[in-house]
Amino acid sequence: MAIQDLQKYRPEIHFAPKENWMNDPNGLVYFEGEYHLFFQYNPNDSVWGPMHWGHAVSKDMITWEELDIALYPDENGTIFSGSAVVDWKNTTGFFPDEPGLVAIFTHHKDGVEGKPQVQTQSLAYSHDKGRSWTKYEGNPVLGHATKVDFRDPKVFWLQDTDKWIMVLATGQTITFYSSPNLIDWQIESEFGDNIGSHDGVWECPDLLQLKVEGSNEEKWVLFVSIGDNPQLDAGSRTQYFIGSFDGSTFKAEHTDIRWLDFGKDNYAGVSFSDVLDGRRIYLGWMSNWRYANEVPTEGWRSQMTLPRELSLREVADKYQVVQKAVKELDSYFSNKEDLEETIVRESETKSYKMTNSYGEIVLNIQRVDATQFGITLKHTEEQSTTLKFDSKEDVLVLDRLKSGPHDFSENFSKEQSLKLEDTTKVQLRLVIDSSSVEVFVNDGAYALTSLIYPDEIGEEFSVFAVDGTVKITDSYVSQPQKNQIT
Repeated sequence: MAIQDLQKYRPEIHFAPKENWMNDPNGLVYFEGEYHLFFQYNPNDSVWGPMHWGHAVSKDMITWEELDIALYPDENGTIFSGSAVVDWKNTTGFFPDEPGLVAIFTHHKDGVEGKPQVQTQSLAYSHDKGRSWTKYEGNPVLGHATKVDFRDPKVFWLQDTDKWIMVLATGQTITFYSSPNLIDWQIESEFGDNIGSHDGVWECPDLLQLKVEGSNEEKWVLFVSIGDNPQLDAGSRTQYFIGSFDGSTFKAEHTDIRWLDFGKDNYAGVSFSDVLDGRRIYLGWMSNWRYANEVPTEGWRSQMTLPRELSLREVADKYQVVQKAVKELDSYFSNKEDLEETIVRESETKSYKMTNSYGEIVLNIQRVDATQFGITLKHTEEQSTTLKFDSKEDVLVLDRLKSGPHDFSENFSKEQSLKLEDTTKVQLRLVIDSSSVEVFVNDGAYALTSLIYPDEIGEEFSVFAVDGTVKITDSYVSQPQKNQIT
């Protein structure tokens, strides 16, 4: 399963651009049978540069067709992050005949001659399912006289107020605006003072209602991505707040900091608009600003996470976001092998074969008396990635020190960890691709997303125990058929 040098590290089941640089997902929307993914794109190099909106479409959010660039820089600046919606009611006046797509994005101008950068919000619209775009002649539609960081609009239609709501990143806060037509905006409120993490600039917000599992209850959840702080090991990451929203003001019901992902490589994610079956589906950028420009890919850089369906669950007396890979992924794993129930003892390992370029591992592990246990993904004789549970501390640690090249960043090789309530019984789902592993713990209660860069995917994984035994039950490996690989 050696990866061809020409496409070394290129993922099979995650979106990556054919060439050059990509970062934040933008304009996620479903319209007329297609999921649209726009993204921050530099068409001139494989490092960050003048931002455009790249564009791809998919029928299932797993296999993507990359299309022509959607939005180019202009006299108002380069094209930073934003969102896209379907204007079903022709509130803009752009669609007198039938509904179409509207992109709401940030225009960015660099500061010159000692003056600060300028960020404003603008519109573009499409009558042909996103294949061509017309920028609104009245751009920009929203600016601010003093805020230097004023970007990343996430917009949705709120039926209760019959208005569009814009959620905007404004330095160390999130500001809410409303509009009847996407053109004329008025401020509603501001959120963020004295709450949450302020380790870096606030970016790429999203506000949506999520269902509480096992009930008819829904709660509003505000997602806020936090830019890199060189003084901290974490790099860029995403927090969220659970609370209420009345069309004007968001109120959080907790004061503790809650992280969306405990790996280093899930940032700037937002949800799809207008998904017809009502699912709330999230997609993130699978990288970290600490090393994004230096990862060892050739000619292209960055990929997206798997799309994930979101919900809420009460865990340890508090609500938290649950993430599960979308059901559309299941059809890519048509070759399922159940694993026999077995005991793994100290100083021995139980190994299992994997024979394709991507796959999933689902393990139910019951700790009998081991103080530590875990999984080793063997890539080559010298390269491996390890997931280790410490039962004394109830901590899960992902170690990628030996997974492949890491000398491009001192930060890349540092361990990634998450604290669990209990490690007596653990359910794991690992989705492994050419250069990533996404770990979902206890049916999506926790996620840990990590890039890896092995020379080969590997042909086996093993389960180990330290100072005791563990029991493996109801577990399996799923892989594609040989002729199914994309």
